[in-house]
Amino acid sequence: MPSNALPWLALSALVVALDQGSKHWALTALQPLGTTRPVIPGLLDWTLAFNTGAAFSFLAAGSGWQRWFFIALALAIGVALVLWLVRTPRRDWRTALPLALIIGGAVGNLIDRWRLGQVTDFIHVHYRQWSYPVFNLADCAITVGAVALFVFGWRGGRTHKGVR
Repeated sequence: MPSNALPWLALSALVVALDQGSKHWALTALQPLGTTRPVIPGLLDWTLAFNTGAAFSFLAAGSGWQRWFFIALALAIGVALVLWLVRTPRRDWRTALPLALIIGGAVGNLIDRWRLGQVTDFIHVHYRQWSYPVFNLADCAITVGAVALFVFGWRGGRTHKGVR
């Protein structure tokens, strides 16, 4: 049995499955495009949207080249993060957990870009005049993983029961 953190990729696979399942639901239940279903009125809606760009629709207005750029970027980052997991001890969950979440989220959005040429989004958080861009479960996993990696890394100078 390997002593590295590669078994944490099972969490990545779970994130991909939940992300793709939720996007499938959104694509079938929230038609046509722009359909909104309130979940918590005045705060949370399910709203079908597509994004050909990255976070906050960065580069979404491109002529199509951005699809391949973001696919290549996701593959390169994914490989780098898997290599990081190879070098991470399995018991170092403070590193492995965030990496697994980021990998799963990146793969979930990569599948959309590859298959559809765009990412399916459907979670819309808003309050009065304020509205956050529509996002998906893969985006949540990437964000939680990145924040956790930062927080655990920032606190990383301390030893936690022999694990950094």
